[in-house]
Amino acid sequence: MAFVKAETIWMNGRLIPWEQATVHVLSHVIHYGSCIFEGIRCYKTPKGPAVFRLRDHADRLFDGCRIYRMEIPYTREEIESAILETVRANRLEACYVRPLVYRGYESLGVDPFPCPIDVAIAAYPWGAYLGKDAAEKGVDVMVSSWRRPAPDTLPAMAKASANYMNSQLIKMEALVNGYAEGIALDAAGYVSEGSGENLFIVKKGTLYTPPLTASILPGITRQTIVQLAQDLKVPLVERSIPREALYTADEVFFVGTAAEVTPIRTIDRVAVGRGKKGEITSRFQTEYKSLTSGQIDDRHHWLSHV
Repeated sequence: MAFVKAETIWMNGRLIPWEQATVHVLSHVIHYGSCIFEGIRCYKTPKGPAVFRLRDHADRLFDGCRIYRMEIPYTREEIESAILETVRANRLEACYVRPLVYRGYESLGVDPFPCPIDVAIAAYPWGAYLGKDAAEKGVDVMVSSWRRPAPDTLPAMAKASANYMNSQLIKMEALVNGYAEGIALDAAGYVSEGSGENLFIVKKGTLYTPPLTASILPGITRQTIVQLAQDLKVPLVERSIPREALYTADEVFFVGTAAEVTPIRTIDRVAVGRGKKGEITSRFQTEYKSLTSGQIDDRHHWLSHV
């Protein structure tokens, strides 16, 4: 999806024009993928723009940097304030926010420690991630031939740029074969996640989702659905899911900041349930949309108003 440019980007403590937000070609991040980032949505609400689960995204950003020994030169509160400032400065009612912490320009060995830690925050308009009709009609996906990295290779709990080389392989394979997205298995052959989404299945009224040990990102939207399952009194089980359970599920749906709640229509050309959005998927979709848009009470205090 092409960028719809905003006016400014926050870089290392100040807002600069969009076109000037550049890095040196010999920056460590370009050569070794040394970057931790977040994807956050800001929604239009009756009280003005509001960032969804800002503190949780900031916490995950700091956790990922801790794993990779990257000391962020700002506090959580300063990063959260900068995110709100960036949205405000660009006068955006609804947008996608991309904070990133990366190793910059100093030396070019694998050893990252000599390189400075730079921080940038961009905010820009972004619509439906998997297509404008995906939320209603669902998407066609395939089980990818590419697996997620084993737990002792690249840490899946860090939202690291390097991990998304694997995601690109999954996504490209799906697209060139005529699918909207791919589902990866983990190193043991159990269901993991999409290239940029967590996954839930529904069977006989119960919701199932893979555990963190399936090499999945600890998704903020995934956490939201887990909480909403309690709110809506939908039974939920977190456990390893064999591939064949995808074909016998009543419903399957992706969740993610970009994808929000997107039903899956077919997997490997096998219809999921009746081949259209199911009742439970629809319930979560409606509840999620109502909460993020401020149409119902923000009972979990997830909205940070700009």
